[in-house]
Amino acid sequence: MSGNGPSARTGTRGRWPALAVGLVAVFMTLLDVSIVNVAVPSIERALGATPSDLQWILSGYALTFGLVLVPAGRLGDTRGRRKAFVVGVALFTVTSAAAGLATSPGWLIAARLVQGAAAGLVNPQVTGLIQQLFQGPERGRPFGLLGATIGISTAVGPLLGGLLIALGGEAHGWRWVFFVNVPVGIVAVVLGWRLLPTTAEGRGAGRRSLDPVGVLLLGTGVVLLLLPLVQREQWSGPGKWALIPAGLVALAAFAAWERWYAEPLFDLRLFRLRSYALGSLIALVYFGGFTALFFVFTLYLQIGLGYSALVAGLAITPFALGSAAASALGGRVVNRYGRPLVTVGLVTVVAGLGAVQLALLFVPDAPVPLVTALPLLVAGLGSGLVITPNQTLTLAQVPVPEAGSAAGMLQTGQRLGSAAGIAAVGSVFFSSLASSGGQWSVAFRHSLLLATGIIALTLVAALLDTHRHRRARR
Repeated sequence: MSGNGPSARTGTRGRWPALAVGLVAVFMTLLDVSIVNVAVPSIERALGATPSDLQWILSGYALTFGLVLVPAGRLGDTRGRRKAFVVGVALFTVTSAAAGLATSPGWLIAARLVQGAAAGLVNPQVTGLIQQLFQGPERGRPFGLLGATIGISTAVGPLLGGLLIALGGEAHGWRWVFFVNVPVGIVAVVLGWRLLPTTAEGRGAGRRSLDPVGVLLLGTGVVLLLLPLVQREQWSGPGKWALIPAGLVALAAFAAWERWYAEPLFDLRLFRLRSYALGSLIALVYFGGFTALFFVFTLYLQIGLGYSALVAGLAITPFALGSAAASALGGRVVNRYGRPLVTVGLVTVVAGLGAVQLALLFVPDAPVPLVTALPLLVAGLGSGLVITPNQTLTLAQVPVPEAGSAAGMLQTGQRLGSAAGIAAVGSVFFSSLASSGGQWSVAFRHSLLLATGIIALTLVAALLDTHRHRRARR
């Protein structure tokens, strides 16, 4: 590292406190993807929000989050990850406070849009810092902790949201869903400025172009792809789906520009790395089934069965606990077992979700949170062996100067996969609900089957890669 680079505290011992600050920020930003779901009924009553308003409150965050990931990663690579991290966390903290103080749906929507962009600015910096501060096989453990953070934050959001609403009351409890970020964010800003490395590590840091044309083309493509997916319920008519081919054209133009431009926003040659290409595909498809599952499960428990937000959150907790435990383990052993570990994880997830399906089918009169607890724990254990090892293997061969933009593209794929999965699984859920005469259990089983099928597609890709790898070794 250069002389004006990270101080001794980010050398060997100090890099773990720096990582801890980053993980807290990741947890906080990803938590806001799911924690708001359980607050929707309270927000609707308190602000008089329309269904369209509620859709933007939920999906606007995901839209701007996915929009800025790759430019944010490039910004950290070229201008310094500490600055990008601190600015992102500070902006996230301010907009969280603004969201909690909202007095109208428009105010809350605006705050959520900027809050999502701030979250997108923060996340690639943490992955880039792991690449920068840890070398080779020793990255397994920090990536394990990052995977545990991702799994817990995604699954525990409904539980924490339910607790905050129960403590704050139906009228104002939803505001604490946002206010809880403020003290955590302030601490993260202070500690991030003190503990994170002072400069980006890599060739020409601070001098490389930020590629505004590439940013514009990629941003246009991402928005055109995400907008019809996140607005599927409120934007009536088939016209919205015309945006998807337009988005693909924009992404093709982005790829052509990146091949020609001397200092591209994202180096497309990274996809020549088999580990990066396959890992990105697995992340894209897996998150399509993984996040969609919690979307329909929460609807089923709260609206279909009448459980409180707190009980709905508790029902998902076994998955979160299993994911956290297996993520930490997966990070430690991924360098020993490689891609087959991801395959084992996917098999376990599919088996766990299949057991959920059987439990609901053969024990229909039992409390759903009770009969699904053990199968969801098994699925969570499998998920922990997917997310962390896959991310470690995907980024293993990425050069440090490209770590932020590579992580940003990986996470953009996850966001696109999540939006597409929720759109597809949600569509099956609501169409089954209508065709079955309002039978929520039937609708959930049908949508769960699709979510499991999406994850099974990922399993096929992992199995094929494992088979090819074994043949190559022979």
